[in-house]
Amino acid sequence: MSSNPNDFNNEAETQTRAIDALTWIAADGEMMSRFLAISGLSIDNLREASSEPGFLAGVLGFLMGHEPTLLAYCNDRDVDPQAVEDAWRALGGDTPFDGSI
Repeated sequence: MSSNPNDFNNEAETQTRAIDALTWIAADGEMMSRFLAISGLSIDNLREASSEPGFLAGVLGFLMGHEPTLLAYCNDRDVDPQAVEDAWRALGGDTPFDGSI
């Protein structure tokens, strides 16, 4: 844990953003199917995968890899796309999923 309280708040906010994105994705059956297909996950192993390092970055990477999906999320949640990108990078993201399917 960081000694700077602002770093902790940013880390917590970053993780909260990614969890909110996963909740948003899961609320749409078609979107969730696309996320699972692109990530190689299944409903059966999603819970286990969620505890793996990089999972939350992968959730945000899914949004980053498909601009219409990113913009739909940002519009629904009233969030600046830059905030999503910043959270994704803070979680270690550097290559978005190819969301073209």
